[in-house]
Amino acid sequence: MNRQASEKRGRGAETLAAWWLRLHGWHILARRARVPGGEVDIVARRGRTLAFVEVKARATDDAAAFSLDAYRLRRVAVAAERLSQRFMRAGDELRIDAIFIVPRRWPRHLADIWQG
Repeated sequence: MNRQASEKRGRGAETLAAWWLRLHGWHILARRARVPGGEVDIVARRGRTLAFVEVKARATDDAAAFSLDAYRLRRVAVAAERLSQRFMRAGDELRIDAIFIVPRRWPRHLADIWQG
């Protein structure tokens, strides 16, 4: 798959993930938030929970699960730490989530995946 097609697929997966979150009561605060050292696909809030969400689109469940390795998680964690100053309010719970997008399946939302 070429870079343009991958980019288009990734943006489509992020849009689907954002709608999934909205349908489950989340407010989308930012998409593709970039800072030096990393990027977060979606920043979302529900009540006092602020989530930095990494979205992965793959052909199978296994491929999606393996696509989020320690290196990528560290980059998301760095970005979340730097972005938290912009989005966090007093009393908020901060977490890093993942949403896996696989064809012909409901999106899979994994909460609080960072244990660093």
